[in-house]
Amino acid sequence: MEKLISKYFVGGESFGLDAYEKDGGYGAARLIFDKFDAKGLIEEVKKSNLRGLGGAGFPTGMKWSFVPQNTGKPVYLVVNADEGEPGTFKDKYILWHVPHLLIEGMIIAAYANNVHKAYVYIRGEYTEPYRKFQQAVDDAYARGYLGKNIFGKKYDLEIVVHRGAGAYICGEETGLLESLEGKKGFPRLKPPFPAVVGLFGCPTVINNVETLSYLPFIINRGAEWFAKLGSEKNGGMRLFCVSGHVKKPGVYELPLGISLRKMIYEIAGGIREDRKLKAVVPGGLSAAILSAGEIDIGMDFDQLKAAGSMAGSGGVIVLDETVSMVEALMVTMRFYAHESCGQCSPCREGTGWVYKILSRITGGHGRSEDIHNLADICSFMGGTTICALADGAAMPLRSYPQKFRSEFEAYIREKRSSEAQQPGYESAGSEIKRGEGVGAIL
Repeated sequence: MEKLISKYFVGGESFGLDAYEKDGGYGAARLIFDKFDAKGLIEEVKKSNLRGLGGAGFPTGMKWSFVPQNTGKPVYLVVNADEGEPGTFKDKYILWHVPHLLIEGMIIAAYANNVHKAYVYIRGEYTEPYRKFQQAVDDAYARGYLGKNIFGKKYDLEIVVHRGAGAYICGEETGLLESLEGKKGFPRLKPPFPAVVGLFGCPTVINNVETLSYLPFIINRGAEWFAKLGSEKNGGMRLFCVSGHVKKPGVYELPLGISLRKMIYEIAGGIREDRKLKAVVPGGLSAAILSAGEIDIGMDFDQLKAAGSMAGSGGVIVLDETVSMVEALMVTMRFYAHESCGQCSPCREGTGWVYKILSRITGGHGRSEDIHNLADICSFMGGTTICALADGAAMPLRSYPQKFRSEFEAYIREKRSSEAQQPGYESAGSEIKRGEGVGAIL
């Protein structure tokens, strides 16, 4: 299986400018000035079926076509490198190992959208990836690939690297824009959308690191070639982050639409210690969970959506039979309660409320009405807030009790306590054991 981005993930080294150019780097960035105008480049990206790989999966070329030109205002490009979705760790590999690939992708996106100033918003905890990327930007400036008249053409492009402070909410594009402007990272009401009113009130293109990093391959080898690598309407490859109870966790570059079963049992080596599979989170913590009987599914945006979950950020978290799904949901909701910005009451109150209920259940003090109350609270969280954090919290909150209801009922009925359940513990008449390292996995 051919590797595109991941061929650079070798050893612990980072591909500097000379090594990247030796491998053909910046060839696509040079090519676009002679081969395409801005409109033609957008059409090429549309034909590739490249989707937004940060989570939403919106067609990239179509997203670009929404950006108005000739408004009298500058158009900005903002790169979302605030990789905060639990179970997701692909963008930092790109920033660390092949930062010039992202820079080249940014040049292509900038040219397509008439952008002359771009910003990269990097997660605050990514200290070393930030240093690697900033060095790459400095080297590109020194070589004449950024700044005035790049590649000797009449085209200017400036890149500013900005570090966030580690807030999950700033991974939401409008929360990111607020933070980039120096304000509190509160998401904005939409419409207007960032394509029209974005950074500093100007038209703005926002793309994820991985999305932009595939652009050089599309330009060099053609949109049709890229589209055929994936499934219908889901062009190309994707970096999947496989973690949890598998024998070979890691970042795998695979075609969109690959079977989840194949990913787990062939690519990632199967379940650790040959235990039974219990459940899979297919697209980062926000995705609705899939049971062991639902893994014969293609891993792309459309198929997972049809199954009631989502491809999200590509974070695949595999849970084996030792995991308590009640405890797993409690850990999940603790995260969302902590990371809610507090701007919207359904999210602020809802995430905190359900975390308290789940903490009480896992503490051995569950009540008979708790499962109903969780579902009731969930129904008021989704679709009622400014951003999608509450929706992301609602998906696991709804799916865990639906698919593992007997486990929640047993916790409440037997007054089970997580603290009392050590590895190997079994309650009378039940095979449910305490999760081994659930907090670390999630």
